[in-house]
Amino acid sequence: MKRILLLGTGGTIACKHSESGLTPLLTGDELLSHVPAAREFCEVNTLQVINIDSTNIHPKHWLMLVKALEEHYDDYDGFVICHGTDTMAYTAAAMSYLVQHTNKPIVITGAQKPIDLDVTDAKTNLLDSLRFASCERAYGVNIVFDGKVIAGTRGKKERTKSYNAFSSINFPYLAVIQDDQILFYIDDKWQDREPVRFYHSLDSQVALLKLIPSMDSSVLDYMAERYDAVVIESFGVGGLPSYDSGDFYNSIENWVSQGKIIVMTTQVTQEGSNMSVYEVGQKIKNAFGLIESYDMTLEATVTKLMWILGQTHDAERVKEMFYRTIGRDILWNTPAK
Repeated sequence: MKRILLLGTGGTIACKHSESGLTPLLTGDELLSHVPAAREFCEVNTLQVINIDSTNIHPKHWLMLVKALEEHYDDYDGFVICHGTDTMAYTAAAMSYLVQHTNKPIVITGAQKPIDLDVTDAKTNLLDSLRFASCERAYGVNIVFDGKVIAGTRGKKERTKSYNAFSSINFPYLAVIQDDQILFYIDDKWQDREPVRFYHSLDSQVALLKLIPSMDSSVLDYMAERYDAVVIESFGVGGLPSYDSGDFYNSIENWVSQGKIIVMTTQVTQEGSNMSVYEVGQKIKNAFGLIESYDMTLEATVTKLMWILGQTHDAERVKEMFYRTIGRDILWNTPAK
């Protein structure tokens, strides 16, 4: 029987009603009491790492999770992290970079409704996650939610209330779980034979700028004083406005001259970016050698930058590491130049 460690972090799945609304209060042991069927296929121990609303998640909490996983890695066959849904995709992506080459499953799950309600998705999600974490063929960092298994770098919350809250972006689901059975669509556990590696440093000074028509480029100048990198969410396949003043060009030049990092992505969820299509993208990308996220999710783009900048601030090294595929995060890319 597989040995699983359940790591509690709070979130809706662990919430109870208070005078101020839903608040995470339940411990891992209390969560387990709602899924007695898990005893049929695994032995579970619990560890309460934090107990917060996932809106309050911070990179320091990701490092706490990594520390806990490393300390207990040899003692268990798999791990389940119970987490709030609002920032679950960020945490799943971050874990994919902070724990690499794991041949053991690290499953992240949660719920749209608390587990102690009569009608809730929490019990199914938790039981499915424990089942997947106990599967011999499972490995790596994945989200398990609503019967779907999603690569940690590909998940995104697309619905605020429905049980099918998460989708896999620009990549197939890895598996589905139905009637207590796991059906794998992608089964490649034994291809990665490198030893597991844990990372313990992140640079949280990464900002996000979402473009809107008529935005003043001075916001980029302001951000350059406070951040080491910025992800710019542009329109369509990607580009920057070419207003008469040329301000965006000058602001990008300011960032690059300081050795700071700019990554271009798109506001459109599906199909990714390609700045070479239009002049507004190709011209500025070629002028400054900007990094482009292509088919990556926003969550993976942000957390990968934090992970890379935790190791190096050398611009060429950052670009090289960004375009290296990790945990299925990027398929459509070009070699760093």
